[in-house]
Amino acid sequence: MLLHSASQLLTIAGAPQRGRHLGELGIIPNGAVLFRDGKILAVGTTGDLCQTYPHEETLSAEGHVVMPGFVDAHTHLLWVGDRAAEFEMRLQGKTYLEILAAGGGILSTVNLTRQASLETLMEQTRPRLVEMLIHGTTTAEAKTGYGLQTETELRMLQALLLLDAEGPLDLIPTFLGAHAIPPEYKDDANGYTSMLCSEMLPAVHHWWEAHLPTRPLPFVDVFCETGAFSLDQTRHILETARSLGFPLKVHADEFDTSGGASLAAELGAVSADHLVKTSPLDISTLAQSGTVAVALPCTPFGLAEKDYTPAQAILNADGLLALGSDLNPGTAWGGDMQFTIALACRYLTLTPAQAIVAATLNAAAAIDRADLIGSLEPGKQADMLILNVSDYRQLGYRFATNLVKTVIKRGNIIFQQP
Repeated sequence: MLLHSASQLLTIAGAPQRGRHLGELGIIPNGAVLFRDGKILAVGTTGDLCQTYPHEETLSAEGHVVMPGFVDAHTHLLWVGDRAAEFEMRLQGKTYLEILAAGGGILSTVNLTRQASLETLMEQTRPRLVEMLIHGTTTAEAKTGYGLQTETELRMLQALLLLDAEGPLDLIPTFLGAHAIPPEYKDDANGYTSMLCSEMLPAVHHWWEAHLPTRPLPFVDVFCETGAFSLDQTRHILETARSLGFPLKVHADEFDTSGGASLAAELGAVSADHLVKTSPLDISTLAQSGTVAVALPCTPFGLAEKDYTPAQAILNADGLLALGSDLNPGTAWGGDMQFTIALACRYLTLTPAQAIVAATLNAAAAIDRADLIGSLEPGKQADMLILNVSDYRQLGYRFATNLVKTVIKRGNIIFQQP
């Protein structure tokens, strides 16, 4: 099919964008894209492509922006139940860490998720996937982490893989057994860390190799934070994971400066996420590495916190910056990357162009998929959006409305507003 007459075709071509280069959209006015068998074959002006490929089936985007599908670099989309009562507690003055210490927070979701069947997990997750998709997300990272025991964590991995197979949204799995200290190890964080390294990680590796020998191993992530895993415990888990061949991610510096960002850079993690309280030294270390800094502005917004990821410091240091929704039941129940962009413009002071690249090409780099998705270039997957607007700057400027007119996934139209 030849998609033509886009008012602005945002190609975002090239390598992931560092520092002050972030925001290069590669706009082609009156642009067109030719795609076949799920892949992009050619990109250019409407005049050139219509002349070169006169016999292709066509789809007009006249007057509309065309851009890559959003890539959500950080979600916890698989869970059971809700935590509306804790939202009310926070409004009454309780902090996130106080609720966690009292057995709430992540642990309340863990209790419900452990009891859930595979079918229940999938049934409660599907509506969230639909919401993400119709708002323009075509690929999303998705974590386990509400099991905190081998059996449930493997069930969560299985659910993610089955949901990915159902499609059309592509899910990139992450094992987050190190999300919190489970109640069985309440006073023995080192014991749980040892069990993760000696039992859970080898079990996940064995299960994956037995079921999916040709598919890359999932990421392994750790919540390096006060009340969760210390820097030493995080290092032990990540070094063990790396020795087994797992690619790495790190939750770091959401509430306190932990050193997790520098550890992520040292160990070659694909991304370090949250980074609200990251020190200038850690930002510099991170920026000198290939590790992507993933900002999650929906989370401080959801917690009514005043501090956000210091995006400008990361860009000034020439770092790689990406965005994710952090969709989860406790602090950010919302997987809308358009709203994530709107928050990034206001609280990270990104321009719409910078936020768009951070939510597409750079987000693809944060899940190690920048060679496949995140931009409109020949050879890449034909994941595209047609927006209901003629100017890309409407993204970020507008919010609480869906600007996506059409979602194209692997060359197929899978959603279209009437």
